[in-house]
Amino acid sequence: MIACESDPTLIEMDVRTDELLVNMGPQHPSTHGVLRLVLRTDGEVVSEVTPHLGYLHRCAEKIGENVTPIQFIPYTDRMDYIAAMNMNLGYSLAIEKLCGIQVPEKAQVIRVIVAELNRISSHLLGMGAYGLDLGSFTPFLYGFREREKILSLFEALCGARLTYSYVTIGGVHDDLPPGWIDKCRAFLDEFLPHIEEYHTLLTRNHIFIQRTCGIGVLPKSLALGYGCSGPVLRGSLDRRQHDHAWDLRKLEPYTGYEQYQFNAIIPPFLEAPREAVLGDNWHRYYVRMLEVLESVKIIQQALDRYPAAHGTHRIEPPRYLNAGECYVETECPRGQTGFYVVGRPARDGVPLRVRARSSCMANLSVIPELCRGCLIADVPAILGSLDIMMGEIDR
Repeated sequence: MIACESDPTLIEMDVRTDELLVNMGPQHPSTHGVLRLVLRTDGEVVSEVTPHLGYLHRCAEKIGENVTPIQFIPYTDRMDYIAAMNMNLGYSLAIEKLCGIQVPEKAQVIRVIVAELNRISSHLLGMGAYGLDLGSFTPFLYGFREREKILSLFEALCGARLTYSYVTIGGVHDDLPPGWIDKCRAFLDEFLPHIEEYHTLLTRNHIFIQRTCGIGVLPKSLALGYGCSGPVLRGSLDRRQHDHAWDLRKLEPYTGYEQYQFNAIIPPFLEAPREAVLGDNWHRYYVRMLEVLESVKIIQQALDRYPAAHGTHRIEPPRYLNAGECYVETECPRGQTGFYVVGRPARDGVPLRVRARSSCMANLSVIPELCRGCLIADVPAILGSLDIMMGEIDR
């Protein structure tokens, strides 16, 4: 203790702090996955964050080199298990490219419908889980209210509510059942008015704004340098600088996305709070909220296309793979996910190599940069804004 020069009667505390290593996680898979973060702190300030992976590793890629492509479809469900339809689609497109398969128009329309429904359900879960990260439980309940209705639609298609194996090589496993289109349209009509409730609960919530605006700022150059994609990257782009909205559905269309009218979402946003900074937590969150509206537009157009779509819901895939290699990336809810497959002409039809490029892996790798110099309480807010899924990282 030392005396204060301006007033000798006052005593200043000579406070010194020591660096401390703090383990944050591993947590339950429902909270972004079993991820362990080791924080080096000085008081409440974080100087270094080191992610530790591997708690959910299941050797999926090596399994893909020991089973046929059809047998591997259920393993893709377990990668990003919140967006399993999109995982099924990416791997199926890679095998179809390797084998030179042309999927019927009807199958492509159905694929677009289920992929965008899964994108909505994924973003709803991301929104609700982000509210939990910041101490708000109500958005989680509201998000699950609509997400359950999407899962009921999926259950009517394939009998499953989480891991579907519905999108498969050559198309989709089954055609849309009678009355399913009307149920899907009814859901969309009921869902749209509820989006405003999410904005009232979180987007315009004063506490949420204080926890997200100006925190975890990710500059565009840093995002590109780390290979970030999806909403994490698009939240750092700037329409005023004529940045390309890096969305593979627009730039490198697949499954007929070029036939649909929709927007790739990038800032600036007129609705952004004055405290918001381009590339911060709030912008990444808001990109996902606006993408939900674009997915609704795509689904409505696809439902209109379905009755006149040519062909069947699936063609029989070849029993053997062609020689050669292929790589296909798709725009999944969390970013660009790619599948690399090397064919091996043999009687068993098993690939020689199978590799997956995880969008969440690249997005997570930037967290040491985002958390440097932040407060301990800001770490969950930054991690939640990345919306990672450890099943895709520990594949």
